[in-house]
Amino acid sequence: MSTTPDPRSFGKVAVLMGGTSAERDISLMSGGGVLKALQDAGVDAHAFDPKDHDLVELRRQGFQRCFIALHGRHGEDGTVQGALELLRIPYTGSGVMASAIAMDKIMTKRVWLAEGLPTPRYVRLAPDEQTFERVRGVPDDLGLPLIVKPPREGSSIGVTKVLGYSQMQDAVALSARHDPDVLCEEFIDGAEVTCPVLGEGANARALPVIRIVPPEAGYDYQNKYFTDEVKYLCPSGLPADEEAEIQRIVLAAYRALGCRGWGRADLMIRASDRKPFLLEMNTSPGMTGHSLVPMSAKAAGLGYEQLCLHILQGAALDA
Repeated sequence: MSTTPDPRSFGKVAVLMGGTSAERDISLMSGGGVLKALQDAGVDAHAFDPKDHDLVELRRQGFQRCFIALHGRHGEDGTVQGALELLRIPYTGSGVMASAIAMDKIMTKRVWLAEGLPTPRYVRLAPDEQTFERVRGVPDDLGLPLIVKPPREGSSIGVTKVLGYSQMQDAVALSARHDPDVLCEEFIDGAEVTCPVLGEGANARALPVIRIVPPEAGYDYQNKYFTDEVKYLCPSGLPADEEAEIQRIVLAAYRALGCRGWGRADLMIRASDRKPFLLEMNTSPGMTGHSLVPMSAKAAGLGYEQLCLHILQGAALDA
């Protein structure tokens, strides 16, 4: 890790949090944690909620950097990044293109498949393809069980594990309430893991892998953020060669999308042959008390405050 400069050298910093997405509440929790850490470190940091203030106010109020703690649409999807590019205010995390692609799980899969990276088989259902017969036939393509989810949401919002044909219609209807397109994905039976990345290009480094052990109810929105039912194992307990292979794949996936600053990839390890499959790349991961990047960073010797400063130090513009 590079040496962190004097916190005062960052200038006036806006921590963007809240926003208008379905993940607003989680963003406020993430942003609150980041804001306190930066202020405790001596950074001139201030909360800024794009739901309440026009982004042009960032320039008017003299902000010199932005720490993006927004999640989901209008925060993690390239739109805020594009606005900050026009305002010429450096920001944390990936740029416009990488953010936009990574926010869309279908586009992400297309890039990864073109690069020869492993990701579960899928079917995209556009709005005009969500007929009764087409929806009912998806299990014929992907097998059962399968996963149905909105391609541009996070935090397990609108996700259904479909066990039989009779569940397909309701699962697609639920997903479509969050996104006009619906992603149906092959179910990978095995262990769920996640792996954060810090840095850019050849200098990007994968942090320790975390193995996620959910309760019987599953790894849903409630269990992710508001209970202690989920167990997170870091060190992961995986064989060293498996952990190294996951880190290799995650770095390749991160670079293929053009990510920078930081991110976190979620994967499944198929129980039958221990093959890892990439599910998604998060370009503005959570920073709450239940979040996984801080947990992994801590295992690598980087505390929460240091992590926030390191991410902030990498704030940049695409140009």
